[in-house]
Amino acid sequence: MPNCLSLIFVSAALSLAPGPDDYFKITVIDQESGRGVPLVELQTVNNIRVYTDSAGVVAFHEPGLMDRQVFFRVSSHGYEFAQDGFGYPGVRLQVTPGGTAVLKLRRINIAQRLYRMTGAGIYRDSVLVGDTAPTERPLLNGMVLGSDSVVNAVYRGKIYWFWGDTNKPSYPLGNFHVPGATSILPAAGGLDPEVGVNLEYFVDADGFAKPTASLPGKGPTWIDGVVVITEADGTEHLLAKYVKIKPPLTVYERGLVEFDDRRQQFGKRMPIPLDAPLQPTGHPLHHDDDGVRYIYFGHPFPHVRVRATLHDLRDLSQYEAFTCLKQGSRGAKAELDRDDEGRLRFVWRRDTPPVVGKLRTQLIQQKKLGKDEGLIQLQDVATGQPVAAHGGSVYWNAYRQRWVAIILESYGTSLLGEIWYAESSSPLGPWVYARKVVTHDKYSFYNPKQHPMFDKDGGRTIFFEGTYTHTFSGNPAQTPRYDYNQIMYKLDLTDPRLALPVPVYQRDVVHAEPGSTAAAGEQFSLAERRGAIGWFALDRPADGAVPVFAKPNAHGGMVLRVGAPSDASPDRTEYDSNDRKTDGDTGQRRDANRPLFYGLPADLADPPETTVPLYEFVNVAGTLRRYSTQNVPAKTDVQGTPKVVCRVWSSPIDASFPLVHGLDR
Repeated sequence: MPNCLSLIFVSAALSLAPGPDDYFKITVIDQESGRGVPLVELQTVNNIRVYTDSAGVVAFHEPGLMDRQVFFRVSSHGYEFAQDGFGYPGVRLQVTPGGTAVLKLRRINIAQRLYRMTGAGIYRDSVLVGDTAPTERPLLNGMVLGSDSVVNAVYRGKIYWFWGDTNKPSYPLGNFHVPGATSILPAAGGLDPEVGVNLEYFVDADGFAKPTASLPGKGPTWIDGVVVITEADGTEHLLAKYVKIKPPLTVYERGLVEFDDRRQQFGKRMPIPLDAPLQPTGHPLHHDDDGVRYIYFGHPFPHVRVRATLHDLRDLSQYEAFTCLKQGSRGAKAELDRDDEGRLRFVWRRDTPPVVGKLRTQLIQQKKLGKDEGLIQLQDVATGQPVAAHGGSVYWNAYRQRWVAIILESYGTSLLGEIWYAESSSPLGPWVYARKVVTHDKYSFYNPKQHPMFDKDGGRTIFFEGTYTHTFSGNPAQTPRYDYNQIMYKLDLTDPRLALPVPVYQRDVVHAEPGSTAAAGEQFSLAERRGAIGWFALDRPADGAVPVFAKPNAHGGMVLRVGAPSDASPDRTEYDSNDRKTDGDTGQRRDANRPLFYGLPADLADPPETTVPLYEFVNVAGTLRRYSTQNVPAKTDVQGTPKVVCRVWSSPIDASFPLVHGLDR
């Protein structure tokens, strides 16, 4: 009898469970792209909160609220919905079983939110309304409910992914020793990164994502600095730095580990002393310098490197930093290396840390270092307000022909939720002007990681993800399903808002006066460092910008002249390693009449706070031109009042660095 009753109850429950036709389907789309927007909150008048899935879908079925008009307040980080006459950002919908509605959001973010990478119910609502999800496991994969901070690398033809602490359905304590997964590269048949990623987790007997770094010792194991070393015979090795953590968040052990393919586990290879000045960290990149292959490490800016061999990676004495400290200097007694004119001198040194993070703050507090000194002077391109970099990644971008950075800001409009984009001609810097591309309202989005293996259209579109969590945000409300998970974004580098000022260098002049340029016969360059920075300017057209041409005069000098906007090429201007103007797609020599750079009109009524006039000085004989962002001439042999050529962006960099990246031994 009990069994019969149980079957009756189960049958009744199943008959009451809503089917696809019982839900009211709400789809929220980006009004610009038409794509569904994940992580949009719809809130009823009685505070029922539902959230769009990764397709932008909400499957709404609330007893008592069906077959009637319901008002939904609409909100989402980095997006906005039109307000009604009373100022409410929302909409009144006739909610009916089987009915549909489409809502359009205006995107404030420059980056576009695509989907959630990890956790349960990624396409929950789409499945409930009967839609087909693009991924193989749209509801639960590896029994993972939430994961912290991704690191990855392309290893043996696949992408290997690893995360920090990971939640599971059966108990609050999950995997604290590095879960991992693989996925197929898009070029090898994997999903288009616009659509999603099919993760194949390494799982235990219960199907839960298993530890891949079960190292001895109490507390969690975390890894970063994940890097692939390829030997001369083609053999690949996957290595990383590990740390062991004790409360509150103290590192008590660190070392180097290597991945064992057979066991799907990392094993210890060597310890790393806690006081080691240089070590693997962050998101590494490979880069050749003077014909030598290096691995660069940074968090986010890669100012530490080692030769890309297994032997050198394991030998901490071979690591070197691009630093302005004297050889062997560190800690409270750190000494800065300055040239005869007092400028910081940056060179590669072993056994000496870079001046970043806490060390930089300490040196500023000791008044040994000025706040405006160094190659990292990150600031908002619109306002000039400093941007404090907390983490991120740097990679080469083929479209921009520059190094591009995705950077997390600390203490911005949210504590750890603001993401910025910046560019540089070298991975070392200078890193100056940046544009915010993602914002959050009192929520964290930390440890962002760009995925260069996903670049599309020759690098015009890039992809990055980060950890979305209430942790550290001060927000007690946790977004269901999304909290403590990874969210993917894409960024279109052709967006005119990402046209950022780049350095205009003085060729063959190392120690020029700040803001001034070369005289007769010397040239300007937008290529990698050739001397001191005169100013910053745009290297491609932008709204309101004017082209500036460098023309030789009859006396062997250079003259800068502003052309009409119609004189400018609609495509970008790029430069090859020989500083020749080239076509970005073919690499062929370009017309010498192309603009050298783009500035703003000299008479602009309301110029950006970060711009300054560019002055032209003429010598007494009328044969030479000098250019400066200072209205006081660097030389005394000038005539008359200086002419303003245009407006450019000021350079906060006043440092001495080598023209060739040699190692100071």
